[in-house]
Amino acid sequence: MTVDVNFDDQLTVGFVRGTHGLTGQFKVESASGFYEHIETLKEVTLRHGEQVKTFKVESTEPTNQTLYMKLEGVDSPEEAKQLNGWDIRVPRKFAKPLSKDEWYIADLLKCTLIYESKDGLAGENSGLYEIGTITDVLEGGAGDLLEISLSESCSILADNIKKTSSGKPRRVLVPLNREHIGKVDIEARTIQLMHLWILE
Repeated sequence: MTVDVNFDDQLTVGFVRGTHGLTGQFKVESASGFYEHIETLKEVTLRHGEQVKTFKVESTEPTNQTLYMKLEGVDSPEEAKQLNGWDIRVPRKFAKPLSKDEWYIADLLKCTLIYESKDGLAGENSGLYEIGTITDVLEGGAGDLLEISLSESCSILADNIKKTSSGKPRRVLVPLNREHIGKVDIEARTIQLMHLWILE
């Protein structure tokens, strides 16, 4: 499972989703589906494209299905409406704590997808092969999907697998689950692919 998204040293924990009431409150959509870590925030950075603004959190109001937030200096529905769609971002230490087999999307991006061949393939000796690079993590119906840009120099993949008909590197989606993905080593920036056939 993955949580949050990232653009620099901060993680996105939620998104502004519409105004609430007359005081400048807005609805928060959690990036992870959990709200407890957002309820206790004292300061947030909002980002929309290149625009970045930092605010003190005046109050949060949890309900059964969502969370409402009031920021200092945002005192009307009109002002809150201008922030609709912005990312709510915080330093990593304030983001949702990770459970086992969970990773921040930010940590998966740009990792190298590797495959270990134990008996040699396509005339190659056994060894470790760089299959491609993680370029995105997408939500799928049955779970998260890793988007991989396949490496043109990978010797164990046929040209028609690693390149499009126009000769550009192919991008493929691989389910982020135990059947298809082995060890995720964030420190080494590598993710293990279990089966080559999923790339076809």
